[in-house]
Amino acid sequence: VQLQASGGGLVQPGGSLRLSCTASGLPFSSTTLAWFRQAPGKEREFVASISSRGNYIYYTGSVKGRFTISRDNAKNTIYLQMNSVEPEDTARYYCAAGSYSKDPEAYNYWGQGTQVTVSS
Repeated sequence: VQLQASGGGLVQPGGSLRLSCTASGLPFSSTTLAWFRQAPGKEREFVASISSRGNYIYYTGSVKGRFTISRDNAKNTIYLQMNSVEPEDTARYYCAAGSYSKDPEAYNYWGQGTQVTVSS
């Protein structure tokens, strides 16, 4: 199983960024996937998850209304559209496969992450 995240970078506060995660080696269209993030010195934090058909979506409170998770099963890819970003969103963002849980221990598969830095 491979999860390849991309799309990170430097963005100004209030700006937007779209992350992508492309998966291989798993039954993508029947797999729940999620985004987590980890800032230096902090624990890995749940951001959002999306069910196999995209009909169940969950967000952590701090990103509700600003971030949108979506998926394209034909491309084996999930996305995280990040709008109105804040300095507190600075972290390495990881995609993970196999659970709805907010607990990172519930996930068996992880990507390598992509760095997002919000700064003026």
